[in-house]
Amino acid sequence: MYAAELPQARFIRAHGEVDPGSASTSTRTSRTLRSFPEPPLDGVWRAGYGVGFVPSAVLTQPGSLARHHPLGTSTGALVEQRGDWEALVCEAQRTSTFAVELAALSAGELPELLHFLSAAPSLPFHFISLHAPSKGRRLREKQLVAMLLEVVRCVDAVVVHPDTIDDAARYRALGSALVLENMDSRKHGGRTAAELAAYFAALPQAGFCFDVAHAASVDETLAEGERLLDSFGARLRHVHVSSLDEDCHHVPLTAADEERFAPLLRRCRDVPWILEAPLRKI
Repeated sequence: MYAAELPQARFIRAHGEVDPGSASTSTRTSRTLRSFPEPPLDGVWRAGYGVGFVPSAVLTQPGSLARHHPLGTSTGALVEQRGDWEALVCEAQRTSTFAVELAALSAGELPELLHFLSAAPSLPFHFISLHAPSKGRRLREKQLVAMLLEVVRCVDAVVVHPDTIDDAARYRALGSALVLENMDSRKHGGRTAAELAAYFAALPQAGFCFDVAHAASVDETLAEGERLLDSFGARLRHVHVSSLDEDCHHVPLTAADEERFAPLLRRCRDVPWILEAPLRKI
């Protein structure tokens, strides 16, 4: 399937019709969206970045998470539903209907996600990103980019790990939908502002996804996080929020990290925050 084969129609949100041109600055074309059933949860509707449902599980969180919107979750954190995209979307609404990241973290998940999106599914979210495969990639880079091109007009952002890029020129076709994420301390590139500069020079239309926990793993003082925002804040499209364990795996944001990250997160108030781990239990 190629991009031209994806369904086209008008944007229809839960609260009415929206002009596709005003929905975001993405390359997403219009499509029909019928709402999923509202999640069977207590919560409130919030406005300001569209209109979306925020469950009480989020509102009762202490600190900046409860106050921020748009907020959303990454389906990569939803292990129990993995592989069932409809179930993943339903579960993601339990965090918020403002934003979601559809995470095809392994190469085998991407064809299934493309098949799901090709049916013009019911997606109530105002901001939708797709996380490209970052592990187990068996596809040639040319094939991967061709698959990502199928969905650039169905989403607001396509997140790519810079350390997986072999030939940056191939990714230019993604235009402003492409979003590069700063890497954690395990990786060999894309970790710092200096390392990312070459990627953005090669991909001048690309946006930036700031992973605050990755930045902290590279520099515990968070000075590198400040440099990343100083350098690429104008490109900022969304933020990944979590804590990391000792192996740099995403875990629920701790109270200590939420307080520690607050100065950086205050610089990111105008973009969606995507949770890369479930909300912590309180």
